[in-house]
Amino acid sequence: MFAGVQPLLLVGAGKMGGAMLEQWLRRGLRAAETVILDPLLDEARRTGLSKAGAIVAGKAAEAGGRAYKCLVLAVKPQSMDKALAEVAPLAGPQTAILSIAAGVRLATLEAAFPPRQPIVRAMPNTPAQIGRGVTVAIANAHVAESKRVEIDALLAAIGKTAWIEDEGLIDAVTAVSGSGPAYVFLLAECLGEAARRAGLPAELAALLGRETVAGAGALLAASPLAPDVLRQNVTSPGGTTAAALSVLMAEDGLQTLMARAVEAAKRRSAELG
Repeated sequence: MFAGVQPLLLVGAGKMGGAMLEQWLRRGLRAAETVILDPLLDEARRTGLSKAGAIVAGKAAEAGGRAYKCLVLAVKPQSMDKALAEVAPLAGPQTAILSIAAGVRLATLEAAFPPRQPIVRAMPNTPAQIGRGVTVAIANAHVAESKRVEIDALLAAIGKTAWIEDEGLIDAVTAVSGSGPAYVFLLAECLGEAARRAGLPAELAALLGRETVAGAGALLAASPLAPDVLRQNVTSPGGTTAAALSVLMAEDGLQTLMARAVEAAKRRSAELG
């Protein structure tokens, strides 16, 4: 499944890089042909990966000497310039570069490598930790169709994938799906706090907030129905849900607030680039 992307070099094994790596290894990525470059990796993770057969390096010099088919850049945007300077020499002419750094443009990545380097920019999200992420990707003009299929297999291992042709859409993608899980977690927090203020014991309130959001998300994932239909199915005219939705769907309600939040995240993504 992953033969076309190995040997693979993963630069950065933090929360997102580590989550992707875990799913890849579960789905057949060969540990012996996987090199992880991360000087900040804690000793427990380093030992665990080494025992699994992966090669763990603390500096670029330790990761050299291999003809990598794929180089994955999973560092923070603020660290990208330094990372590119260190690892660009490790890529060969046919090495596919996959970057998941928010805000870092294809042009920035292309400038760090020789001309015609195949590069894919992608935006995954944290449900990748359980194989339920969604990733939107864009390839530069030098990614052959066969290489795109191989990269797609990597991304599909952590959830659903979609490809776009307009890089200008990535900032909006980042604001919606990249940052979106945090919005959902906040909803669970707020629902739990509202339950507490309504008089429920704190522990029960937190449980109801968490499990209601998780259960509704699972239903949404399993159902062929659109979100608005599922919402309507819960809402009886003149009932309790309708009373709550009259607040949430008011002119200054959740839709307006969510649009402002997404716009703020989109603007910040553009600034990072």
